[in-house]
Amino acid sequence: METIPLRSKPKKNTKWLFSFSILFVMITGILLYIYYPFASTKKTTYVSGEYPILIQGAIHGNAIRSDKNTFIPLETVKDQIDNSIYEESNSIIITTKLKVIQIPINQNTIYVNAKAEKLSHPMLKVVAGKKYLALDMLKSIYPIQYHLTNKTNVVWIEKLGEKYYNGKITSKKARKAYLRLRQNNDLQSPYVAEVGKGEAVHIERVMKDYYFVRTLQGIGGYIKKEYVIKEGQKQVHFPFQAETVRLLPISKPIHLSWEAVYIKTPDPSQLPAMPGVNAVSPTWFRLKNANGDISNLLSTDYIKWAKQHHMQVWGLFSNSFDPDLTKAAFSKFENRQKIIRKLVTIANKENLDGINIDIENVRPEDGPLVTQFVREASANLHANHKYVSMDITFIAKGNWSEFYEREKLGKMVDYLIVMAYDEHWGTSPIAGSVASLPWVETNLQSILKLVPNDKLILGVPFYTRLWKEEWKNGQLKTTSKTLSMDQANEWMKKHKVKIQLDSKSEQHYVEYSDSKSNITYKMWLEDEYSLAKRAEIAGHYQLAGIASWARSFGNAQGWVSLQSTLSAYKNK
Repeated sequence: METIPLRSKPKKNTKWLFSFSILFVMITGILLYIYYPFASTKKTTYVSGEYPILIQGAIHGNAIRSDKNTFIPLETVKDQIDNSIYEESNSIIITTKLKVIQIPINQNTIYVNAKAEKLSHPMLKVVAGKKYLALDMLKSIYPIQYHLTNKTNVVWIEKLGEKYYNGKITSKKARKAYLRLRQNNDLQSPYVAEVGKGEAVHIERVMKDYYFVRTLQGIGGYIKKEYVIKEGQKQVHFPFQAETVRLLPISKPIHLSWEAVYIKTPDPSQLPAMPGVNAVSPTWFRLKNANGDISNLLSTDYIKWAKQHHMQVWGLFSNSFDPDLTKAAFSKFENRQKIIRKLVTIANKENLDGINIDIENVRPEDGPLVTQFVREASANLHANHKYVSMDITFIAKGNWSEFYEREKLGKMVDYLIVMAYDEHWGTSPIAGSVASLPWVETNLQSILKLVPNDKLILGVPFYTRLWKEEWKNGQLKTTSKTLSMDQANEWMKKHKVKIQLDSKSEQHYVEYSDSKSNITYKMWLEDEYSLAKRAEIAGHYQLAGIASWARSFGNAQGWVSLQSTLSAYKNK
């Protein structure tokens, strides 16, 4: 039997497959090396338009160039440098600690504390309906400096004290993708600029493994931390003469007493001793009309008497408690300045130590007018070394409280005096304390969230109200009259009433019923006990002091009680 040999399978040629695989791996490796981790190659713009403005790490609009000077939008100045700049129809008002600067639109003259200063070109321009301020003028007023970058034309504004870290792009090998500043802290984000090895940058913040850096041309973006060498911290510093308010020192705690003057200042030779009082505030000045005229009841004899008794004199100016008159007078810069110039002139001539501003009964929407008046008054009075204090109420609704911009006012004046009384006012339908102690402390805590304690003076009442409750035609009619401390004592002595402690008001309280007339009398007392408690509140919260309304309502026991309690806290 013939044997048939089996045919063997031909061998496959695998050399080409192996070579292809090697080539594929090499190409893939090269592509991965070039593109991994697939960083975005999309470039986006960091700034747009001419002369973008850089302030504290962000772009804020665009400047313009005119008369070889740089101007920035007023809205940028208000947002980033000074939000208290006040605009009127044909000018703006900049107020510093010691200056009120009026800058008219498109004029070569500005007014500093009412004195004209001629300039080579306008400081305030209007272009396309938008107001622009000259940066050179702004840097003379505020602690800022600026420069224009030479390639990107960024207007780079720096503030005194601003901090950042210096950095340098590392010289280690890095592909182009890693040396691009990204919009966000990832490589897939578009980039805004490329940086070179050894290039100096500012490090502004950290985000995980990325720094946000800024080139010296003002362009900012994210780059991995490993490609930046972090160097020392830098603080922006340049010469700037800060304004300083210089006032005649007054001992603390302050104890001010108001002198209520309605027609004529009392004869100072007839005034009693007031132990502990180191400042008096006579109600001498009052807004007379919408043109900014004021009435003046000043007494030179009273000033001499106060100085002889080592008391400062802070003359009081009021708005006559008229909302219409206040709005009309405070709406115009010229009227505000007329009032202020008159007060400054009187204060300098008569050797007053300060002015106490008592603005009351203003519509809430007119509150900013009051704030601007106080801002301008403070600068002018401080420039003449005069104290500025302002009376405010506790926080409440309505014309008597709502218009006060307490937080702003507290930054302008030397002291805010909170009138901590009239919890129950003269025509209240319900009898009650002039200022119960829990009411005072609770409301004081709310004020202290807005005003620093060392700028706050607690107003205390020297008066009480005698309440009369009478039934007429089946209805309870409640009326009251104001009594001084001595008058209250005389009334209690006459009716032989028993004094008791009222737990709700934490004050002494008396009540008397007339059986014949069916009338009940009630009185929450202001006496040495309640005054000591009020002084304790001032001491506990470390307030600047107290102010008593009014001198004519007080008596010897009241002065001694306040003095001894305040002295005890002063020595703690």
